[in-house]
Amino acid sequence: MLGPTAHIDSFARDNLPPARDWPEIRLEGFDYPDHLNAAVELTDRMVTKGFGDHTALIGNGRIRTYKELTDWSNRIAHVLVEDHGVKPGNRVLIRSANNPAMVACWLAATKAGAVVVNTMPMLRAGELTKIVDKAEVSLALCDTRLMDEIVACAKGSRFLKKVIGFDGTANHDAELDRAALAKPVRFEAVKTGRDDVALLGFTSGTTGEPKATMHFHRDLMIIADGYAKEVLQVVPEDVFVGSPPLAFTFGLGGLAVFPLRFGAAAALLEQATPPNLISIIQEHKATVCFTAPTAYRVMLKAMEEGADLSSLRAAVSAGETLPAPVYDEWMAKTGKPMLDGIGATEMLHIFITNRFDDHRPASTGKPVTGYEARVVDETGVECPRGTPGRLAVKGPTGCRYLADDRQRAYVRDGWNITGDTFVQTEDGYFHFAARNDDMIVSSGYNIAGPEVEAALLAHDDVLECAVVGAPDATRGQIVEAHVVLADGVKPDDATALRLQEHVKRTIAPYKYPRRIVFTGALPKTATGKIQRFRLREKH
Repeated sequence: MLGPTAHIDSFARDNLPPARDWPEIRLEGFDYPDHLNAAVELTDRMVTKGFGDHTALIGNGRIRTYKELTDWSNRIAHVLVEDHGVKPGNRVLIRSANNPAMVACWLAATKAGAVVVNTMPMLRAGELTKIVDKAEVSLALCDTRLMDEIVACAKGSRFLKKVIGFDGTANHDAELDRAALAKPVRFEAVKTGRDDVALLGFTSGTTGEPKATMHFHRDLMIIADGYAKEVLQVVPEDVFVGSPPLAFTFGLGGLAVFPLRFGAAAALLEQATPPNLISIIQEHKATVCFTAPTAYRVMLKAMEEGADLSSLRAAVSAGETLPAPVYDEWMAKTGKPMLDGIGATEMLHIFITNRFDDHRPASTGKPVTGYEARVVDETGVECPRGTPGRLAVKGPTGCRYLADDRQRAYVRDGWNITGDTFVQTEDGYFHFAARNDDMIVSSGYNIAGPEVEAALLAHDDVLECAVVGAPDATRGQIVEAHVVLADGVKPDDATALRLQEHVKRTIAPYKYPRRIVFTGALPKTATGKIQRFRLREKH
């Protein structure tokens, strides 16, 4: 039963899935009042608690305290409501790279009771149009450096009526900023219901119609009061950094919700390349990092060359499976575990993870408190321990697609079926095998691409790699490895043979890559996730 709503525009609640198609939601231990505004909890409430002078955000040459962020977001909220008529429940799209201004806009729109749709700067007009149409967005806030594509989208849109520019560079020199400076610093935030939709997270699907995942105000609190509190053990002295875009729920959680919930700070990078991450970690003595294994490999090399990353107490790896060699090397160099975990846009954030006091290589760990997970077969029956199957999970968050028939494929019998193949060991640990579509079937053998990748990465000649199944007339599929070599290694037949023999010695010989393709770079998403589908498309 949903609690009270403050939404005048009922679009979001009207387009929730039918109750029969929801996953089972378990809220034990997550008790919030009927009325809850997540943005107020992360700003105004933190000032009340005495964090006003603490650093909240670092970025683009400026440091913002909690008081400054509270005032800033309140001023913008006034503009949205008074100058642009934003009503509770309206959808507001935000287009920006990771910077404090984007966070302020997100908080402001949330305080105004809007349903926020954060989007990445690399999206083009056609992709933005699909999002705008799906969410029926009427207002967009855009960094003035990124206006072209959203303006092009608006020109042909029957929904998007207004695009307002803001200054992402910290100079406050754009339409939204100038209007905000004339507004009061106090704002009576909308008393949204804890079950009001606060956020639409669009999945980074590769083709077809985008899916919008619907997250309540309480969900934003749950991921902080669950994973961040239990696993990361966040304290006010922490400084968060990372590469995922705030437009992704993984990034919004790790670089905004988590630090702000506990009085910590976030250092935001518009270009979160590994060298930039290394630089900001050293400059601000960052303590918690969210990024993909590829970036951690660069960090390991940088440490060998003298980079001081000793301030990091938590290295969170997600998005890509964490190869055991990267984990082992990180442990050897830092004495601290790398916290591999798995999350999903549908679940909002990480729900299975390693912990500081309970971790092991090539393991994704155990469920976060409040979540239950199991490995099931095609019919939903739990598989015997040690047998690969589909990962099913339920807990305090869960999949709710916006008006989408695919809800019934993701949620079955109350369980969220994530699309990942896992194995659960006798002692309860979960081990990632592959995305369901990444399992390679060759001559009747099931071969998990990530296992072959881990074997290749253990060889000094390999900098990066991605393994896919390639069609083969005799075997159905063969294992094909796309390999980026370390500096100075020749991409020749001798190297290919050397790597193949290494894999045969490291894992079962039938899993070795029968074809090796040397390449200068692998296709990746903005979060550093390797796009294996791009490699498969070549066949």
